Amino acid sequence: MEESSRRAIWLRHDDIFAHDVPDHPERPARIRALEAEMSAHEWFGVSPVIAPEASRSELELVHPPSYIDSIRALSEAGGGAIDADTFAVPGTYGAALRAAGGAVALVDALLGGEAAVGVSALRPPGHHAEAARAMGFCFFGNVAVAARRATSAFGLERVMIVDWDVHHGNGTNDIFHADDDVLFLSIHESPLYPGTGPETDVGSGAGEGFTVNLPVPGGSGDAVYRSLIEHVACGLIRSWEPQLVLVSAGFDAHRDDPLATCRVSEAGFAGMTASLRHASDGVGAPLGLVLEGGYDLGALSRSMAALMPVLVDAVTPGAQDVDVHPLARRAKERLAPRWALTS
Repeated sequence: MEESSRRAIWLRHDDIFAHDVPDHPERPARIRALEAEMSAHEWFGVSPVIAPEASRSELELVHPPSYIDSIRALSEAGGGAIDADTFAVPGTYGAALRAAGGAVALVDALLGGEAAVGVSALRPPGHHAEAARAMGFCFFGNVAVAARRATSAFGLERVMIVDWDVHHGNGTNDIFHADDDVLFLSIHESPLYPGTGPETDVGSGAGEGFTVNLPVPGGSGDAVYRSLIEHVACGLIRSWEPQLVLVSAGFDAHRDDPLATCRVSEAGFAGMTASLRHASDGVGAPLGLVLEGGYDLGALSRSMAALMPVLVDAVTPGAQDVDVHPLARRAKERLAPRWALTS
């Protein structure tokens, strides 16, 4: 096995199957399909690792104690509806602890030298969760907790989060809105739930300019997504030189997903991963993927299978392989006063 393969990690845990809301798109079958696909490919040479629960102190890096208590109490009381989309059941709190804990363990492995790349493939997802509000199938801000782990425990000063889930990561956006040590970039279909993330939202206070929203129209496919990743996200990586790159890796921009209308293919997700691996390697930053959405089981599992060889074996095409789409050109022009983006 090559060195790059030995230095990859995949986080999982069976507790996530206990968060099971009947007739809900965010269902245990998502992970069963994903793991079956990984097993069929012998996990691409990566041995799965058991994800720990997030500790109370780790969750409190992002969420107030009263909010954490409310999610636990609701789950222990048998569950119930939080909003029209978000429901708790008795197994929700434990699953959510594992989803956040897996993201934290991923960061620990990446920054502790155990791995150079990795995936935390747990559920429920997290990027819609605000500091004190569950919404959009999300309870704890998994990637936000992981980013705060990196800055608090490891002293990192520059962490970048790239959110390619088709829905805007409003929770992550808001949690880091006024911070200049976490650069948040989101590519998302608009208009679409949750209705946030206009390009004019660039952060506030010390964090002004450290929120980059890239809304795209329905029907956008590989050409749009790959160009925005290569020429904007990777341009920011080369310019800012983050010490860690995390991806809120939702697969609901896939052309087969039932909850949106974008048209990204499996090859598109692999190409985006290749660009991010190439750029991250160029600045010496570990790269970790944290699972978000993706609700067609086949599209989810095939997309992950397509990107894993790229992530693990660093098959990375250069920028010359990706045309500059007009949306990427416009974004670069808009960002030019603050960021010098190079291809």
